[in-house]
Amino acid sequence: MTFKRVVSHEIFGHRLVSRSKSPVISIVLFSLLIFFMFAYSIISNMSLQSAAFTVLPISFTISTQWNMIVEGDSENDQFHRGIRRKLPENEIFRSDELTEKFHGRVQEFFNHKCEVQFFMTWISTAESFGTREILAVESVFKAHPHGCLMILSRTLDSAQGHMILKPLLDRGFKVQAVTPDLPFLLKNTPAEAWFNDIKSGEKDPGGIPLAQNLSNLMRLAALYKYGGVYLDTDFIVLKSFKGLKNTIGAQSINSAKNWTRLNNAVLVFDMNHPLLYKFIEEFALTFDGNKWGHNGPYMVSRVVHRVEGRPGYNFTILPPVAFYPVDWIKIVHLFKVPSQQAVPKWFEAKLQELNEKSYGLHLWNKQSSKLMVEEGSAMGKLLSEHCVLCNQIYSS
Repeated sequence: MTFKRVVSHEIFGHRLVSRSKSPVISIVLFSLLIFFMFAYSIISNMSLQSAAFTVLPISFTISTQWNMIVEGDSENDQFHRGIRRKLPENEIFRSDELTEKFHGRVQEFFNHKCEVQFFMTWISTAESFGTREILAVESVFKAHPHGCLMILSRTLDSAQGHMILKPLLDRGFKVQAVTPDLPFLLKNTPAEAWFNDIKSGEKDPGGIPLAQNLSNLMRLAALYKYGGVYLDTDFIVLKSFKGLKNTIGAQSINSAKNWTRLNNAVLVFDMNHPLLYKFIEEFALTFDGNKWGHNGPYMVSRVVHRVEGRPGYNFTILPPVAFYPVDWIKIVHLFKVPSQQAVPKWFEAKLQELNEKSYGLHLWNKQSSKLMVEEGSAMGKLLSEHCVLCNQIYSS
């Protein structure tokens, strides 16, 4: 600024002294004034850009760690703001008229004469509820024509969701998508405080999508409040669950036929069962949003390992053949037509085992979601025998 003032003073001073001189001189002096002002503007901008460039790397480092910068915030404030930015941009936390009606809608729906009452959860978009999920729903009604299935989902509790389920409704099957009320489901459970901390940003949800962990918790809370059967949306029902009571399935066993890991893709429990309470308690106390399976299969395994055989807990552990007859490594074989000599023998033996001993088949969508069902494959045969609409089996 000093440079500009000095130059201006000298030039304008000269103009005052030389007012009577030739107009040509005035034009020259005026041009010099414009030049100096333009040059000063360029120098100022370059200085600002240089300063901005120097600060940028520091801003980037802070932004990466906390997801945002708020000047003057304490470290604790920045931490909580950063966590809030991690929360998924879905509406699972929103309370409105739909959530307020949740309990009444559940009671009304299951007031029908339900052969068995089933729950599924869906926290993804309605568009992503595809052919494979529809076939899983169909398999429920193939084995339980008078069963009732409630899908806990805000996205499917919509006009679009109704259109997806309409072909089944038109056939008279009892299926309904209902927006869950999580605060109600978790009220007076060990996970109530955990949920409030997640909502407020006091607890870090971790790097694994929160929707996955909310699904793990929601299934436990729904069964604890209402009782029934929970099924993953990648589970094909092969026969009736009507005779099952307070049951969980082993995913793997050792050579001594003792279970080594359980899974929570299928749960059959009465309402207020003490094991469900322990599951919810363990979820809240040991939650880790950065370890896959920690709050799901590994969690139920930890709890059952501690309480198995203790008085007051009455439940059954079924062997892998019941719900998980094909593991996540071999599931690919069911989607393809057998070609090698050894595979057809495994193919026939597995189909016979499934028909005789299995209540259903978990498809391990994490591994198989991109596989197409080939015509002539075991999966094609199973889906064809356990569907009710049977559309687009080979595009699932």
